Amino acid sequence: MTAPSYAEGMLPEGLRSRMIQGVNGLDVHVLEAGHAAPGRPLVVLLHGFPDLAYGWRRLIPILAASGYYVVAPDLRGYGRTTGWHNAYDTPLEPFSLLNMARDTLGLVSALGYQRTAAIVGHDIGSPVASYCALARPDVFPAVVLMSAPFPGPPAFPFDTAKAGLSSAPPRAGNRKLAAALAALHPPRKHYQQYLSSREANADMSHPPQGLHAFLRAFYYVKSADWPGNKPHPLQGHSAEDLAQMPTYYVMHLGKTMPDTVAPFHPPASEVQACEWLTEAELGVYVEEYGRTGFQGALQAYRVLSDPALNAELRLFSGRTIDVPSLFIGGEKDWGSYSAPGALDLMKSKATTQLHGIEMIEGAGHWIQQEQPVRLGERLRAFLKAAGAADQAGGQT
Repeated sequence: MTAPSYAEGMLPEGLRSRMIQGVNGLDVHVLEAGHAAPGRPLVVLLHGFPDLAYGWRRLIPILAASGYYVVAPDLRGYGRTTGWHNAYDTPLEPFSLLNMARDTLGLVSALGYQRTAAIVGHDIGSPVASYCALARPDVFPAVVLMSAPFPGPPAFPFDTAKAGLSSAPPRAGNRKLAAALAALHPPRKHYQQYLSSREANADMSHPPQGLHAFLRAFYYVKSADWPGNKPHPLQGHSAEDLAQMPTYYVMHLGKTMPDTVAPFHPPASEVQACEWLTEAELGVYVEEYGRTGFQGALQAYRVLSDPALNAELRLFSGRTIDVPSLFIGGEKDWGSYSAPGALDLMKSKATTQLHGIEMIEGAGHWIQQEQPVRLGERLRAFLKAAGAADQAGGQT
């Protein structure tokens, strides 16, 4: 099985697109480089929302030039990977974090590796990478998390028996926050609440401004190019605290995501000057999401927004990531702070070998596209410091 071809010039020299069949029930589309030299240490890159393997196109050659075999898959629910169900009413268990970690483990095995050099996860790929490292440190001996800090697995309520206490119903916290946001002036709602709704896929797949204009505005407003991004740590989890974030994170109640970002569409001069996402490159995203819609990508947000669907993660209650780890954010990215306290928990509780928290200058949310050279420098330094390249097992 071969993947649909990219238009000429849409992939940097040395990148290959191919399909890998039979990976945990999926046929997985990957972009890869360094494949011509067998036995290289493997680095796996997991993208976020609404991204694709294509989002790593500028970083993959940089790491491959440093001696790595670099593989970036389209995740379950995205792009050219097939085998997932594209409907709102489909069972959500296949989109759980642990099953997506199994997808990644299955991919590594299909590639003929027993051990990677490192796994890197961005945005929704970050918690997937976290559970890869948490559950299988023998396969993923180093992990880099980007834009979404890992606060640790959900914990069981502790020492409740003697007092006859019990925990609140799983959805109670979400309902309380939604009500508090709706009570603000003007009323607001959290973006994950919106992305979990039945209407979100249709809203974003068929926006009034057109898919191309919607995606251009969405990528722009979350990048360092938009001057309104001035992120900072939030004091707490209250509705008032969260409402300090831009409207693409805490939306106006009644607004769709296309409505929300439409006013921020960049002028033609900025579109023309944008080197990290040219009009032709944006066209790749428009073609892919125009073909698949967004529902497959949105399923993971439905899982994340419902603690009852994450009950299996409590198997790891009290566990820490014990392999070398690194967090990288964009200097202009609110993602690092959108879950208040998560960065501090990652540093103080969730990891035991954290090599640092680094913010990339000149980058917003799309770090690997906006600043691939600076990101590549950080990743190469981390891989060297972690000893991942020397310790990584090769192909069997």
